[in-house]
Amino acid sequence: MAQQEEISSDDTESVSGSTPLQEAPSTRSSKYLTSEKVTDHLANERTFLAWIRTSLAIMGFGFVVERFGLLLREIGTKITNVPIPNHYSALVGITLTVLGVVVMVVALLNFLQARKAIEKKVFHPRRGFAIFMTILICLIGAIMAVYLYFAV
Repeated sequence: MAQQEEISSDDTESVSGSTPLQEAPSTRSSKYLTSEKVTDHLANERTFLAWIRTSLAIMGFGFVVERFGLLLREIGTKITNVPIPNHYSALVGITLTVLGVVVMVVALLNFLQARKAIEKKVFHPRRGFAIFMTILICLIGAIMAVYLYFAV
């Protein structure tokens, strides 16, 4: 992508000849200081927002699982006129919803820790949270697969 630069009337004298365009010193005073690591902060924020989307998806999936179990119980009661016992869908749904909240809290803590580390220029990415979440989600998936296999 080509970058476009705006040239104001004050910068026209610096464009003469074949010399490259250099930034003129800013005459505006800014009350905010700009970090040297803007791209790092923006990447950290994108990662945080990705974890927020993931946690919302986990919570939504938990809600759907729990409500689907309720729907199956209601349909079974209408068809057989016998109350169907609670399945594990309510427990799985509530667990997934709580897991989504935990992921959101841990994502916030990770975001704040990374922000401080980036400002201090001592950032070292941690891998423990990603490994823990991968193992936990795989375990939940395996439990759900075993449950579905034996529920049929």
